[in-house]
Amino acid sequence: MFEPKFFITNKILVNIAKLEYAKAIIDSAPLVPAWEKTFRDDATLRTVHYGTHLEGNDLSLGQARMIFEKVGDENNVPVKSVANQTGIVARERDIQEVLNYRKVLEYLDSLREQTQRFTRYTEDEIKQIHFLTVDKILSTDQAGNYRNSRVVIKDAATGEISFRPPTPVEVPFQIEHFLEWLNSFVSKDIHPVLRAGIAHYELVRIHPFLDGNGRVARALATLILFREGYDIKRFFSLEEYYDKNPADYYQALQSVNESDGDMTSWLDYFTFGLFTEIDNVKQRVKDLSLDERMLNRLGQQISLSERQIKLVEFLRDHEFLNMKDANKLLPMISEDTVLRELKDLMSKELIEKIGKTKGARYRLKSR
Repeated sequence: MFEPKFFITNKILVNIAKLEYAKAIIDSAPLVPAWEKTFRDDATLRTVHYGTHLEGNDLSLGQARMIFEKVGDENNVPVKSVANQTGIVARERDIQEVLNYRKVLEYLDSLREQTQRFTRYTEDEIKQIHFLTVDKILSTDQAGNYRNSRVVIKDAATGEISFRPPTPVEVPFQIEHFLEWLNSFVSKDIHPVLRAGIAHYELVRIHPFLDGNGRVARALATLILFREGYDIKRFFSLEEYYDKNPADYYQALQSVNESDGDMTSWLDYFTFGLFTEIDNVKQRVKDLSLDERMLNRLGQQISLSERQIKLVEFLRDHEFLNMKDANKLLPMISEDTVLRELKDLMSKELIEKIGKTKGARYRLKSR
């Protein structure tokens, strides 16, 4: 059976401890609202864009956002139709990759409910992730099926061969051994974040498919986090961290091969990356959350509409808000609707009104 080789360093311990602290802040924030949908949509967009950009996709974040907005919740939208609707001039493959990887995240979300400690990970799940990743990009006999040819990994800078993945005949057996470990009681005693990092590396190493291996590896790592208590409200995007400095990402993966299979340096990098992304989310959540006094007073998280979120955000940075400010924040919204939103915020005891005329101002009640 596959057995990963690594040591628990002080760096790994510190990264996980900081991650746990940031996770606790997010989970207990008194105002993690219908902002949740905004955060999740943003994390999905960033994961799809940076996850495909890391593999050479030329679309910008703005273009990926346009595709999301035009396509909405529809599936199987033809690439040419998307290009026509958005006016994006790009390779069809680039647009298809964005559409596909969003489907991958939807699939992970559907699997997330099968949670907790004794959930089994299967070969079929890995193959389905791959099928969704490369649908309409690779041929039908390659999508969702292991490669039947040898491949090599080359150094992007020198062009030299840096790694030779297992031969095609070895792939099914190595996947089987890896899954035996991942589903074993021995493995389940390892922290989920480390299990996710190990799974990420091992799929990259085996390189089971002709194309799309990086996205599949990152997706499986995300699935492990989602299922085992570290979905962190699905607010995070590891892909953005990797894409900020791809050379560091690939070097961290390569360090395992250079260390005779020791994953310690890779896990240092992986845990720090996850902590960094979650810490950024924590700060955004805190910026949109009222302080601890508000949590103690209300005793629960509060759901807000997107309009209310904008109003509360404004009041986080300004002492007062008047109707002129509110109308600028919510253009094309009637004044009656704005007043209803403000009234609802008052009923939730988040803001208070000062004055009774059209010159009335509003402020956060906790201040």
